[in-house]
Amino acid sequence: MPIPSTTRLLPPTYRPLFSHPEFRRLLPALAASDLGDGMSLVAVAWLGVLIAPPGQSGLVVGAAVAAYALPGAAGALALGRRLSRVPPRRLLAADSRLRALLLGSVPLAWAAGVLHPVLYVVLLAGSSVLHAWGSAGKYSLLSRMLPQDQRLAANALVSSSASASVIVGPALAGLLAARINPAWIIGLDAVSFAVLAVQVGRLGGKAQAAATAAPVDNGRAGAGLHLLRGEPELLGILALTWFFNFLYGPVEVALPLHVTDDLHKDASLLGLYWTLFGAGAVVGGLAAGALRRLPLWPVTLGIVAGWGLMLVPFGLDVSTSITLVCFALGGLVYGPFTALSFTLFQNRTPAAWLTTVLAARGAALLTASPVGTALGGPLSAALGPRQVLTASGTATITLAVIATAVRTWGRHRAHPRGGPAGTGP
Repeated sequence: MPIPSTTRLLPPTYRPLFSHPEFRRLLPALAASDLGDGMSLVAVAWLGVLIAPPGQSGLVVGAAVAAYALPGAAGALALGRRLSRVPPRRLLAADSRLRALLLGSVPLAWAAGVLHPVLYVVLLAGSSVLHAWGSAGKYSLLSRMLPQDQRLAANALVSSSASASVIVGPALAGLLAARINPAWIIGLDAVSFAVLAVQVGRLGGKAQAAATAAPVDNGRAGAGLHLLRGEPELLGILALTWFFNFLYGPVEVALPLHVTDDLHKDASLLGLYWTLFGAGAVVGGLAAGALRRLPLWPVTLGIVAGWGLMLVPFGLDVSTSITLVCFALGGLVYGPFTALSFTLFQNRTPAAWLTTVLAARGAALLTASPVGTALGGPLSAALGPRQVLTASGTATITLAVIATAVRTWGRHRAHPRGGPAGTGP
């Protein structure tokens, strides 16, 4: 099929993606659901404040935010035997329908006057139970839908959409909340997932063929993490990503405290830090996808080291403008990481195992950042937020050095006589 003329302004690596009717149909729906989740970053917490009993807003907000994300890890592990045989297209559709149904119940319950905090948390938790499987289904579907040489560009577009939603979604939610109750903003998130469910249901061609592909052997179906233990390269990227996210966790606590305690500024400066980070991540992700081929492991390790390097200046008593530039550059460096990580998994995992492995990956990673975030508070109190930011950066650089040494040692061990270490990235 000829490439539409409207795509000729795109970098060459992106143009072939839009010759796939299924991908052209799926991408806007994925972007809509990302935007809906971006708006819910504000709306979920805000609604928790509004419906909480006096003096309990912190408890309700914490429970609501956790319920919107963490049950996905439990669902990935508890439902493995049942869902590992389900085709990726159906997993993505099931997750979208469940989120549309339960998130859509939030504004209805609020309008009926029955949105008790317990009901609110239950609805949010239920909506996220399949989300690790839905994410795994999404990237498995892209892997089966597109040739291998187009996966990085596709992953970059999808991950950049998620990064952009962090910029646009909260800002849009703030504008809407001046006119409507946040429950209705969550309802818009539900609509976005309903749109995604409909679009996934309309997929045909290779996506439909994937639904009839040979399923995973049920005797091994619950063994996504077991399979990872038998694949050193996949286990290595998972371990690297876990520690990377873990070391990032304290930043989410230390940065707001740095703004208020060290700089004595208000929330507008904090918002500027994250806006610049998000903008950098979008540009970095799209730039990586525009390249025809990247040495995935070296670039991934460089990203980890580069992000850590951008945090070090926070402890050097430099001006705020310099740390703002560093945070923007940090987003630029970090932007390609998600796309590269998923591309490694797609290229190294057998197709019949990919959904199960990606779900296990999602379940493992859901624990990383919350653990780091939980440590961020006590560390900031003991050391000071500026020192925690620098320590996070230094530890992240150390992580990159250790991972590079382990990978180099592993490659030399596999080829002790100096033979070729492989041609793959």
